[in-house]
Amino acid sequence: MASAAESGDVDYSARAREALGYSRWWQIAAAAVMMALISPYQYVWSSIEGPLAADLDLQLSALGLVFTLFVAFQSISQFPVGTWRDSHGPRRISLLAGVLAGGGYLGLAYATELWQVYVLYSLGAIGVGIVYTVAINTALKWFPDRRGLTTGIGTMAFAAGSAAFIPYVRANATVGGYSDVLRNMGLLIGIGVLVGAVVLRDPPTDWLPGRTDGGQATAAAHSGNDYTWREMLRTWQFWDLLVMFAFVNTAGLMLTAKVVSFAQQFGLAATVATASATILALVGGLSRVVVGGVSDRLSRRRTILASAILTGVGLFALVWFARLGSGIGFVAAVIVTTFFWSPQFALFPSIVGDYYGQANSSSNYALVYMGKVAGGTLGGVVAGFLITIVGWSTTFLIGGGLSLLAGIGAFALRPPSRS
Repeated sequence: MASAAESGDVDYSARAREALGYSRWWQIAAAAVMMALISPYQYVWSSIEGPLAADLDLQLSALGLVFTLFVAFQSISQFPVGTWRDSHGPRRISLLAGVLAGGGYLGLAYATELWQVYVLYSLGAIGVGIVYTVAINTALKWFPDRRGLTTGIGTMAFAAGSAAFIPYVRANATVGGYSDVLRNMGLLIGIGVLVGAVVLRDPPTDWLPGRTDGGQATAAAHSGNDYTWREMLRTWQFWDLLVMFAFVNTAGLMLTAKVVSFAQQFGLAATVATASATILALVGGLSRVVVGGVSDRLSRRRTILASAILTGVGLFALVWFARLGSGIGFVAAVIVTTFFWSPQFALFPSIVGDYYGQANSSSNYALVYMGKVAGGTLGGVVAGFLITIVGWSTTFLIGGGLSLLAGIGAFALRPPSRS
């Protein structure tokens, strides 16, 4: 990619160095480390709940609500957090995140009642939501020229960061030893996020809009204004993005939650199910950087369109190969589906920044991110109900169809205009 100076655009790198005194990439590094530290809340819970249930003398099903509460509080908290961050900067709210995310695990180490587990994990989820919002929008604010790549790095850290925790947790989270694991992780998360909070800053208020999305001026840059969340709600593009995000996440989260059970249902080998679950994390993390970076060079809209369609095609192929009993084909379909679904968490915040500007990017993307709640509900609870009614194949085909509809929604997109 040509440099800013060569292309005639604003030289954001030089402007950032003037404001910070060092490279803006350190902001992304701090945000990525914070994202990796909070990842156990989403990706390590399944390794902790068994020892926790045994120690508290509970049925495992009694802890089923914990993860649902996590998704709800992590998602819903992002809008008020984003609104605060856009007005007051990232530092103070990130310090609170360190206390909540670290304190959640610390408290679990000493929990003796089920209600305490619910409360502590929900408080930790709010801390996770704060870090997620701050990290994603650090990329949007400092890198208007490389939004796809930098948001991809942050979301990759959230997806893949748990790989450093899982071996330690699985080796030590026994009935007698899990409290030490939770306490150590809580201290690491809390201290790490607090240190990251000291590093993070937002660009100065005179940070001028430039050119992004493959050299095409964004709507915000063209108008010379940023959209508030209220103004964004009055554009049809927001509602299109919200529905698209919900539909494509229905497909992806359905695969994430049920890929092992789906493989077992069709009598595929245990190694196929294990490989599929492992690939979800590895491919999902890598693809966010790769596809996000591609979207900086090409049209963001076209990248989202192609990704949504290929996600749907991947799910159709998954059903086809499962019916044929082809383990290799099944794993290949998982790779395709995951590779093109997972980058949505880099592409959508990027296009929100492209269309609505960076000044209010935290609150604006938080509203679009609410589509994940709908996608999680459709891909989890509703999909489970549909499986009992119409079967596994039809349910996954419906998920693929929703992803194709998201692609159609991307085809209709165009930058908003205040006129």
